[in-house]
Amino acid sequence: MSTTKPPIWYWIISVIALIWNGLGVMQYLARAYATDEMIATLTEEAQAEFLVEHPAWYTAAFAIAVFCGALGALSLLLRKKWAYFLFVISAFGAIIQHIYLFINIEMSGTRLVMPLMVILVCLFLIWYAKNSIQKDWIR
Repeated sequence: MSTTKPPIWYWIISVIALIWNGLGVMQYLARAYATDEMIATLTEEAQAEFLVEHPAWYTAAFAIAVFCGALGALSLLLRKKWAYFLFVISAFGAIIQHIYLFINIEMSGTRLVMPLMVILVCLFLIWYAKNSIQKDWIR
């Protein structure tokens, strides 16, 4: 069972995907382990966001989205086919998380950019992994 050697841009996109999802993991960990002293150093607006109580399933969706995304990106770098399934799970978690935000938090204008970008990147990575499987770049 041989695979086709992927082009250089495959590796560039895979590394960027790992960095993107690594930033998501860092965001989750910062939120999960923020102390009162750390929150006190933030701006008032950022403090207010940290004080919002989210349901446990929201936090679980956030964790699933970022950790599956990071594992999916790592899987791309290892050229493993299960990157596709990890990205699907990641997108499912991100979409659930962001639907909750869209319903419960007033967002407009520039505040919509990042949530929409997260969903678009998730969908792109699903397509990219599927395309990589079809081109026999990952096994």
